[in-house]
Amino acid sequence: MLTRDDVQRLAELARLAIDPDEADQTLPRLNAVFGLIEQLQAAEVTGVEPLVHPGADRKLGTRLRTDTVTERVDRAANQVSAPKVAEGLYLVPRVVE
Repeated sequence: MLTRDDVQRLAELARLAIDPDEADQTLPRLNAVFGLIEQLQAAEVTGVEPLVHPGADRKLGTRLRTDTVTERVDRAANQVSAPKVAEGLYLVPRVVE
C-alpha cells in the first residue's frame, strides 16, 4: 500500500506540482491500480507461453492481412504546393552549418 508520502515522491519524480488535497484524492486510485497489478502477479502462468503479439498463434501462424499496395503515390501532384523542388526532391533551407 502506498502512503501520501509515496504519492508526493512520485509527483516529484514526474515533475508534477501536487497539493496535499490532490495527493489524498490520488492515493486510493493509485492503490487500486497497484492492487490490480498484485492480482495479475498472483495468476498461475506456469506452462503458458508468451505471445509475440495478440494475433499470433503457434498452430495457425500469424493471422494478419496481406501487405498489398492499395494506392499509388503521385509525387508530381504532391509536390505542386512545395516552394522548391528539384529532381523529385523537396528543397529546404540549410539549418546546420
